[in-house]
Parts: sequence; C-alpha cells; structure tokens
Amino acid sequence: MNLKSIIKLAQLYSTTASVFPFLIGLLYSWYHYQQLQLISSIILFVTVVLFHAAVNIRDEYLDYKVASEKNAPHAKEMTVGRDQLDLASVKKVYNITGLISALLGIYLVSQTSIILLYIGLVCYLVGILYTSGTHPISSTPYGEIFSGIVMGFAIYYVTVFVNAFGLIEVNVLTTGKIFLASVPLINIVINIMLANNICDLKEDVEDNRFTLPYYIGKSKALFLFKSFYAVAYISLIVSVFIGVYPKMVLLTLLAIPLTTKNTNKFLAVQSKSQTFIYAVQNSAIIPLFMMVTFILGILLNF
Repeated sequence: MNLKSIIKLAQLYSTTASVFPFLIGLLYSWYHYQQLQLISSIILFVTVVLFHAAVNIRDEYLDYKVASEKNAPHAKEMTVGRDQLDLASVKKVYNITGLISALLGIYLVSQTSIILLYIGLVCYLVGILYTSGTHPISSTPYGEIFSGIVMGFAIYYVTVFVNAFGLIEVNVLTTGKIFLASVPLINIVINIMLANNICDLKEDVEDNRFTLPYYIGKSKALFLFKSFYAVAYISLIVSVFIGVYPKMVLLTLLAIPLTTKNTNKFLAVQSKSQTFIYAVQNSAIIPLFMMVTFILGILLNF
C-alpha cells in the first residue's frame, strides 16, 4: 500500500473538521490567557490528525468489508475496492495510526493533568465505538452529534486546556464559554456527517446502516442541514455580545453569501460525487473567516 492510497483512505480533506477547532482554540488561548505552548501544540496537532485519520480508515475498512461480503455493487467504488487494497494492510495502517496518536496523547497528559486523560479517553472511546460493535455510532441517528461534540468542541477545549494549563479554571462557566465559542465548529462537523449520510442513504440502508436521514426523512434532514449553519452564525453573534470573541469576529457574517450559495447547491442535488464537496467547502469557509477576523480582533484589540 502506497502513501497515495493511505491519504485517500484517511480522507485527509475531511481533517479540516479537526484542524480548524485546534487552530481557533490556539487563538482563544492567546486571546483569553495570553498563553501558547509551541511544542505541546505541535504534538497535539499530530495527535488530532492521526486520530481522525485512524477513525476514517477504520470506517472505510468496515464499510468495504460489509459491502463486499454482500457483493454490493458500490463496494468496487470504495477506495479499498477501487485500488484493490489488501484488507490486512488497511487494518494494520489504522491500528498503527491510532496507537501513535494514543501514545502522543499520553505524553500530553504527563505534561498537564489527569483531566486531559479523562477527556482523551472519552474521545477515543467515541472514536472506537463510532465504527465498532454490533451497532456502531456511525450506523445510528447519533453519529452527527457525537462527531460534532468530539471534533468541534472537545478538540477546541483540549487545545485551550493544553496551552493555558496552569491558568485556565476547570469549571462550568469556563467550559460553557468554550462550548459557545465552538458551536460554529460543532455545527459544520455535524453538517459534513449529515451531508454524507444524506448522499449515502440508499447504500447505507443496503448495508444495514440506519442513520439520521433514514429516521427523519430526507426533507427534514435537508432542513436541519441549512438550520445548523444559521445556528452557527447566531452563536457567533452571541459569543461576541458576551465577550467570548472580539467584536471583529462579527465580520465572519460576510461569509453568509458564500455558505448560502453552497448550501443551496447541495439542497438542490444530493450527490456524493457532485455536491457533497459544497458541505466540505462550507466547513472551511466559516472557520477561515473566523480565524482571520479573530486574528484581526486580537491585533487591533477590537
């Protein structure tokens, strides 16, 4: 198996859903605590990307295994089938990737506190259960919310915790503010998963995967899809109003025409090969605007 195949299996384009919470978490730590830990941040970044990649590879592995056992036509369209990859090698890759990520996480715990271990264990447990067991989370109507909380909030929180360790107070108020700050990131992660499940609805049912669109129907799923973007922007306004973000972050609202255009394209046609990319694009547009305006807000103190 070559590097190109591993990159496709890991769906590295989707790691933006993990990378942006990390990057904006860095800015949050600097803005509120004037504290950044360069080495720990680099290690955390690698940990996050490797863990995300491991979950993606395992998900692809299990999806292909189920589809191929049923001789489903779409099995040949998956990366494993299209590139004719050896399943044992794929399994080895996600095991090694996950192990390295876990070891790096343990190192970060040794540099901070046991609190990070508890958060990490929950995240890794969700990651494992997401594709494991009789009823993996990815095959239930709860996949979107678990993904959103782990990638959008937990990564954000851990980034702030690692960088501001010794200054940050672990209490309901602090956690609540970080949660509010992460709502836009939670929602774009949810929408990536939701868009994916909408596009794969037919194939998922054939593979005994009954996701949220199956239970609420495609029309309601599409309504949720556009609603999560609206909530993301509203949460930004509230965050600025209570001082979680600097006022300059309100300029993120300038992204609304771009994300609305992409959203409407997806609402018109739901295709994995044609329009799913618009959900991925939105998952980059919103946090990019947040990052730029956040940096400006810090520099201009406004």
